[in-house]
Amino acid sequence: MSLTTSKSAGVLDESELAAAAGRTGATTPPQPPPPAQAEPRPPTVIEPSARRAGLGLAEVWAHRELLFFLTWRDVKVRYKQTALGAAWAVLQPVFMTLVFTVFFGRMAGLAGQVGVPYPLFALAGLVPWTFFANTLNTSGNSLVNNAGLITKVYFPRVIVPVSAVAAGFVDFVLAFAVLAVLMAWYGVTPTASALMLFPLVLFTALFSLAVGMWVAALNVKYRDVRFVMPFATQLWLFVSSVILPSSAVGGRWRSLLLLNPMSGLIEGYRSALFGQPFDWRALGAAAAITLAALAYSAYSFRRTEKHFADIV
Repeated sequence: MSLTTSKSAGVLDESELAAAAGRTGATTPPQPPPPAQAEPRPPTVIEPSARRAGLGLAEVWAHRELLFFLTWRDVKVRYKQTALGAAWAVLQPVFMTLVFTVFFGRMAGLAGQVGVPYPLFALAGLVPWTFFANTLNTSGNSLVNNAGLITKVYFPRVIVPVSAVAAGFVDFVLAFAVLAVLMAWYGVTPTASALMLFPLVLFTALFSLAVGMWVAALNVKYRDVRFVMPFATQLWLFVSSVILPSSAVGGRWRSLLLLNPMSGLIEGYRSALFGQPFDWRALGAAAAITLAALAYSAYSFRRTEKHFADIV
């Protein structure tokens, strides 16, 4: 009864529709093939180069735009929302020069042992030292401070401490301009020895990068390193020929100063600026130790950088 009712209502089932289509010569439209199932692609794993020696300069050059961006960002953030802005780059060495002049130049009687006015002597040492100390602090904390970037995207991790050192050049140039004004005030004219400033600045930056990379990698694993750095930097100041010349230290103690590259480099700055004889033994030791420290730091950094994103 239900079949008769459905036919009388004009409703046909599928078999009747197919028979009717065959009688009229109509054909059913072809059905599109089912979409092909794409094969699952294996996940892409980005890892640092297996080569652990060197800084990976080719990879750094390929990411040079990121290096420039991070450097410019560090420069802007450093003095953002500050009342004096970049003037802090000048005030730090200037006020330390005043303190050293009062307590060491006059009270300790060191003014007659340096060959030039003591304020000029002190500032010539404080300008490169301030650059080294500040870049050591910023590069040592650079990986921890950029944890959000390191854990989200791959790029050569060495770019982070390199950008911190590069940003420090802005402060160095400003402080060096004050030094040039003070030299003109005292009537000290640079000689041809001033051309040595270029390799001296280069080796100062390389030594800052070497120590900064090593400290940055260590700081990722041991966070108390950031508390040790300011204290160690203050102690380092007193063995870097900033307050008094290395000639004032005799015997074996002077030989120990050769193990500190900053001591030889700071003495080189004074010789280049004031036309004094260079201590080539100290400069040679500073250059050799700087290159050795850079090679070790680069090896240590690249050996541990693949774990930075996991533990930073």
